[in-house]
Amino acid sequence: MEQIEEKQPYDVIVVGAGAAGMMAAGTAARSGKRVLLIEKMEKSGRKVRISGKGRCNVTNARPAEEFAGHVRANAAFLAQAFAEFNNRATIRFFERQGVKLDIERGERVFPKSGKAWDIANALLEYCVDNGVKILYDTRVKEIMTLGDKVFGVRYINKRGFERKEECAQVIVATGGVSYPGTGSTGDGYAFAADLGHTVEPLRPSLTPLVSSHPQIKYLHKLLLRNVRATLWIDDEAVREEFGEIGFSERGVEGAVALRLSRDAVDALIEGKRVKIVLDMKPALTEEVLRERIAREIAEMDPKEFFAELLRKLVPKPLVLPLAQELDIHSKDYVAKLTEAQIDRLIKTLKGFVLPIVDYAPFPYAVVTAGGVRCDEVNPYTMESLKIKGLYFAGEVLDLDADTGGYNLQIAFSTGRLAGLLKK
Repeated sequence: MEQIEEKQPYDVIVVGAGAAGMMAAGTAARSGKRVLLIEKMEKSGRKVRISGKGRCNVTNARPAEEFAGHVRANAAFLAQAFAEFNNRATIRFFERQGVKLDIERGERVFPKSGKAWDIANALLEYCVDNGVKILYDTRVKEIMTLGDKVFGVRYINKRGFERKEECAQVIVATGGVSYPGTGSTGDGYAFAADLGHTVEPLRPSLTPLVSSHPQIKYLHKLLLRNVRATLWIDDEAVREEFGEIGFSERGVEGAVALRLSRDAVDALIEGKRVKIVLDMKPALTEEVLRERIAREIAEMDPKEFFAELLRKLVPKPLVLPLAQELDIHSKDYVAKLTEAQIDRLIKTLKGFVLPIVDYAPFPYAVVTAGGVRCDEVNPYTMESLKIKGLYFAGEVLDLDADTGGYNLQIAFSTGRLAGLLKK
């Protein structure tokens, strides 16, 4: 009679096959653990595959102290995980996985191929090569506990049947609620709350901002490069950024606006007045800009229109909106410009005010701010301080950072540390 081999129990179950979950699962399996990775979607790394506009900004190569300055919440908590597996370790990891990387402007790290799929596939191969068992189209309903200890998960499989798997260690890496189409629908927050954890209020971060400027509808698809943007909250300048800012049907976006959005969203939620002031000529003082405008006018035919002068100073899509902002007709002759009008032009080029009245919702946000309170998690292990055997990794934690590769590094660092299953 053939002997039926008894099924071996898993040592750890990882919930969520995103950046943090795959890093955690592969790490645990590599150390000899039997690992089950459960993913609710039909494939792994859905959010990784679309990140960085399909290019995937893997990490940022700045030194540790500079890196920490770009983490917007609980940087001290992250420091332990970052020390265990930092940005240099991430670069080495992917290169050993066969992915060639480039370091671009701002120390941003991308796959040389320009394909985010290479990063997602490398993480998946890391799991598969180390023997991780993966269940797709499978939704975890509950993390089961006995007293203050984990003893498994209850889930619905792809055929719609409810099953349970007993296990003494569970890593929750379910992501946030941004880009819900990729599977990030906040499941981990519900698990955490059910098990007695505090979840800090969730709000979009790195998200477009909505302006009430009367000319905003005419700025659609405009991209301004090399501008200085200052965020003002209740008439106080709180943050300054330099780079690109763009305009779309979603609102004011681009790297500069996204970095400012973290503070802007919090201020809007609190009912404060918010505005962004753009210096479109940051390399020029008002005096130098005045001299340049005077030279441009001197070289023009007196009967050329004001719009032609603006065209020499700003991108074409901004010409008519700027003329409207200045209350100067675009077909007024340049020879008839008054000193007061030139003063107004200079002030506007150096301080174009965009009142901010709202922000784009989670489907347009790059990451989620808020999440499981970090002071309820051991920073040296990522294990819950409330439930033994429960670990957290990635965006489910109250950790978020600026755009530029920092958020994926948070996922890799916390995922790696969780996967070590330290006690």
